[in-house]
Amino acid sequence: MQKSFEVKGPVMLEVKLASGEIEIDASLEGRAEVELIAHDEESQRLVDAARVELAGDRLLVDVPQRRGGFSLGLVFGRHGITCRILCPEGSGVSARTKSADILVRGTIDGLDVQTASGDVEAGRVEAGANVKSASGDVRIGTVGRDLSVQTASGDVEVDAVHGAVSIAGVSGDVVIREASGNVSVNTVSGDQEHGAVVAGKVAAHSVSGDVRIGVRRGSRVYLDCNSVSGDTSSELELTGEPPAGDGPLVEIRAKTVSGDIRIVRAPAPVGDTQEVHA
Repeated sequence: MQKSFEVKGPVMLEVKLASGEIEIDASLEGRAEVELIAHDEESQRLVDAARVELAGDRLLVDVPQRRGGFSLGLVFGRHGITCRILCPEGSGVSARTKSADILVRGTIDGLDVQTASGDVEAGRVEAGANVKSASGDVRIGTVGRDLSVQTASGDVEVDAVHGAVSIAGVSGDVVIREASGNVSVNTVSGDQEHGAVVAGKVAAHSVSGDVRIGVRRGSRVYLDCNSVSGDTSSELELTGEPPAGDGPLVEIRAKTVSGDIRIVRAPAPVGDTQEVHA
């Protein structure tokens, strides 16, 4: 199935696909194009019954779910449905899946995903991003505002977040390379890597996972770190006095039961030679 629509600007995508792949490319001007490719006979019946329609700036792609039983396509070879969408830059994306992987190329406005085991990958999200997953991995380049992720065993990897961060996981690892707002990350056995925090409050809690937090040079730091049986170390010079200087303040509260906690210096931005004060 292939459908094409003329649009005047960004659209709001709403995609419902249980299994397969969702590929979105936000680089097409003046049009939105949808292609549904079935990889087995039962999936073809679902494609034939799918709804693909544009109402105003809302583009709906709704593929019915497979009814009970198993298809040979689920056992041998590729299965499910590939959904490919071309849309204008700055479009919003909302997706509901069971096991379908989601890949978003280009710059989108907002991202809202609910999935069971599908992986989620996106490049640049200008507004907020919200992802709920059971076992799928989450990989996002840049988030312009707030980021919220809830997952059980999936890993979370983000390059940069310019708003608040809230991540709750169980066994998956969490990597946030740069954060400029408040950060709250809770894991059970997953490790946490906070590459560079600049300002705001950082709450990093884990049971058996290790926690590593890098502080950007030029920031003032307040540390409250505690581990029951893990090791705690800091590369920053610690004093009993309040943080001095006029740089942005970072409040770090890290707690684990058996995981190690490390506070380190993050690399300074190019041309920045200020020191960290703790």
